[in-house]
Amino acid sequence: MFLKILLILIITSTVSYLILISSNFSTPVNILNPQSQNIVNTPPPTIPEFKPSIPTIELMFSEYHAWIATISAERIRVLLATGDVMPARKVNIQATKLKNFKWPYEKTADVLSDADITFINLETPLIKDCPQIEGGFTFCGSEENVDGLVFAGVDIANLANNHAGNFGLSGINYTTELLNRNGILVTGRFSPVYKDVRGLKFAFLGYNDIGLQEGVAAASETKIASDILEARKEADVVVVAFHWGVEYQSQPDDRQKYLGHFAIDRGADLIIGNHPHWIQPIEKYRDKIIAYAHGNFVFDQEWSLKTKQGVVGKYTFYDNQLIDVEFLPVLIVNYGQPYFLVGRQKEDILENMKLQSGVLNR
Repeated sequence: MFLKILLILIITSTVSYLILISSNFSTPVNILNPQSQNIVNTPPPTIPEFKPSIPTIELMFSEYHAWIATISAERIRVLLATGDVMPARKVNIQATKLKNFKWPYEKTADVLSDADITFINLETPLIKDCPQIEGGFTFCGSEENVDGLVFAGVDIANLANNHAGNFGLSGINYTTELLNRNGILVTGRFSPVYKDVRGLKFAFLGYNDIGLQEGVAAASETKIASDILEARKEADVVVVAFHWGVEYQSQPDDRQKYLGHFAIDRGADLIIGNHPHWIQPIEKYRDKIIAYAHGNFVFDQEWSLKTKQGVVGKYTFYDNQLIDVEFLPVLIVNYGQPYFLVGRQKEDILENMKLQSGVLNR
């Protein structure tokens, strides 16, 4: 009799518990797997849509760039831009002595060649029978220096600068032909050049504002406006390079700022500057970036620390939108061989660049 009563109590309690549980659900409970009800009613997680935007100055000089790896690689294109490249004078002598024209790039080529596009300002003609000149301001490099540029993965060279014509128009023409034969596009002469990266087309234009040089494009407002208009019809991204400013200055002058703003107002997406031989700051203007000077990259100016320093600008695009800018500081040793800095030396350059950029953008 006792067992019957106990059995009735157990059954009654179980039924009451099930009724109580059922009252908390809009659909019947799966008795074998009560948690299954939660799975049915839980909506799938939503992944926020990535909205590309231009980076802040703070983000450019932070350590947080690894987030790019979380975005679809198919939508990302990376452009690297160096400081001035001058395989002449002591650089050319050293490479000739070593019989190794890849030597200036041996410590940096792995990074440069890994980019979708590597862009340089080539501040010397490359010619046959270049004389071994250790000093002075008439530059030339042996034509064999093109082997180093190919080794470094250079895709496009700007010739619009104040030393392109040091060996006359024939030197410019020979350099252009030499580069083109080796798969390197040349800008800064007559018209934009284009580079297609997985269906996204980049246009590159170059202008010299340091004296007049026959055979290269001068920084004429009419020419700049006309070229950008032409490039805008063909390209998704328009990059304009200027050889400008005053040597050994930490800040851009009024002429640099005017030209940079003018080019962006006409439709440029990114401005890359060189010539001062010192690193200069970054400006955000109308949600575009102006990098006024990247300093030196391959150069023999080892008479001061600042002329031995430079940065490689890493410009990351999501489709046609610039979404990240990172600067990779270098130090030049042995009269022409840069290497990437780490630790305190790297941080010092970036902190100073950030400070100067804050002064410019306030």
